[in-house]
Amino acid sequence: MPSPLPLLKPLDIVVILAVHEFATASWTYATLAKRLGIADSQAHGSVMRAVGARLLDRTGRKVRTGNLLEFLEHGIRYAFPVEPGPFTRGIPTGVSAPPLNALLSRSQTGELVWPDVDGKVMGQSVIPLHSTVPSVARTAPALHELLALVDALRLGGARERELAAKELRNRLEPSGD
Repeated sequence: MPSPLPLLKPLDIVVILAVHEFATASWTYATLAKRLGIADSQAHGSVMRAVGARLLDRTGRKVRTGNLLEFLEHGIRYAFPVEPGPFTRGIPTGVSAPPLNALLSRSQTGELVWPDVDGKVMGQSVIPLHSTVPSVARTAPALHELLALVDALRLGGARERELAAKELRNRLEPSGD
């Protein structure tokens, strides 16, 4: 009897999106880990779990876009649920961050932020997929946008989720597909 595959962890989603963003660069587990502020072993483990979940190809170098989009659109809010917490200073996420903040009018509840002492925005706290997400967001704007879109799928209502899914498809699918 084959051994069961390990379950995905929230960090794995961050790593998968980073693999997509860093796909044009030659990366190693060490460089991926350094960019994400995690241990090399965490980067390796995340890639292996993502391969097992069929979200990355067998080499771990290419995102299986269709599978990832299906999981993000239909499963992320159930696998890694989140609710807005107390007000704090932080970095915008979800509908409060680009690109959705330009497409939607401001919510009556205010901003949504990943807690961060260096953040410049006050809003309701949202626990990020991993503790290093706020620092990653400061150094990798394109990855910040992808992670914020994922949070919109985790937190948003039907309209917000629909817009976030459309934006993710535009950013993750290769042009011409």
